[in-house]
Amino acid sequence: MDYNKYFYFCTDFQRVRPIMIFKRKLYDKMLQWKEERKGKSALLIKGARRVGKSTLVEAFAQREYKSYILIDFSEENRRINTLFEDMSDLDFFFMHLQQETGITLYVRESVIVFDEVQLQPLARQAIKHLVKDGRYDYIETGSLLTLKKHVQNIVIPSEETRMNLYPLDFEEFLWATGYEAGMNFLRVFYEKKMPLGPSHRKTMRDLRLYMLVGGMPQAINTYLETHNLQQVDTTKREIIDLYDDDFRKIDPLGRASRMMRSIPGQLTTNARRYQITTALENRRTEGTDIVLADMEDSMVVNFAYHATDPNVGFGLSRDYNNYKMFFVDTGLFVTLAFRDKAFTENIIYNQLLSDKLKANLGYVYENLVAQMLHMAGNELYYYTFPTGNGNKNYEIDFLLSRGNKIVPIEVKSSGYRTHKSLDTFCEKFPSRIGERILLYTKDYQKDGTTTCIPVYFTPFL
Repeated sequence: MDYNKYFYFCTDFQRVRPIMIFKRKLYDKMLQWKEERKGKSALLIKGARRVGKSTLVEAFAQREYKSYILIDFSEENRRINTLFEDMSDLDFFFMHLQQETGITLYVRESVIVFDEVQLQPLARQAIKHLVKDGRYDYIETGSLLTLKKHVQNIVIPSEETRMNLYPLDFEEFLWATGYEAGMNFLRVFYEKKMPLGPSHRKTMRDLRLYMLVGGMPQAINTYLETHNLQQVDTTKREIIDLYDDDFRKIDPLGRASRMMRSIPGQLTTNARRYQITTALENRRTEGTDIVLADMEDSMVVNFAYHATDPNVGFGLSRDYNNYKMFFVDTGLFVTLAFRDKAFTENIIYNQLLSDKLKANLGYVYENLVAQMLHMAGNELYYYTFPTGNGNKNYEIDFLLSRGNKIVPIEVKSSGYRTHKSLDTFCEKFPSRIGERILLYTKDYQKDGTTTCIPVYFTPFL
């Protein structure tokens, strides 16, 4: 991937404006779709609000095609919208679309982008006919939640290749901050099972910066422009408020919003599951199953489900009634966690960055690990079992399936003295265990049969 960080191009109405796009891994997958499918399917990019879908797609269209038309359905244009009411004459449709936008389309060399396609269901329904026609490529963007809410009365096209876009991961963040070789360097040490030595301290500082800024493009832009974490915090609050507004639209009772805002508090309690009644303060909980499904579809939160019988094929023992919720972006999570003032003071950010904040940050690292594992394509599972001492439980924070074995993971926010949960779990299921992993903030080492891995190695697991 050799494209530049900055692009200058025309939008759908020939307005020239500067656009900054960060190097994203999805770009290569989009390029593969273009080269392999050759117009035989449309590309649907799904993701939470503000993860950079529109910017990435427009940059791709500008760079990879002779011309493109971008139709942003969040901007009202009655004449374009009415074109989708009758798709029986595609020659008429394309003629008027070019006339309306002033952009010339070239057969098999142009792409038409439907941005925020959920706002015009007829456009998404038209994909079937447009793809069959074969003259041009088509890319759609939208969030899974809003896509679902606007398809009740249309035929969902089967001619779609679907891809997810998440906030920038740690490697993409390093690229954005100018460290191109960062993860390649780390991968060598991980594969050789070697400690980083003198480089560990700097890498942990880079990781903590990523935890604080997060992977939302707007937040990273603010950081690169100002290097002021308080201003970054303001940007993140605006994004959280946007999610808040979205959740209130799908759930006017405010339950989704309350449950989202309760995620940090829920993780600090070390409870074996998310406590809905606590999050909603014993208010109305009927119908929360639908609300939870909508929250999961929003891609704003990640769910980890309890595995009742931890073995290969976790889906067979997934307990839908026992789960934990994590925020899609740890930078946003930090802002939620410290949102007890009008702004998160720079002193808190500075102490977090230098690892000197006098607070147990295990729940922050747990959210980070959940985010990293999910971005790497893993479904999230955990396991709890009683200690035999009252109501206390052992907990394995995450479970991975590798081959015919499972990999239990315990997360620590600092150095470790013991890892009793991990030891007891492995004694309970000895024949099922592959590698046993402790993720923590120190350098790589072995502790008997336990592999102690710095948390920045998580994407390689």
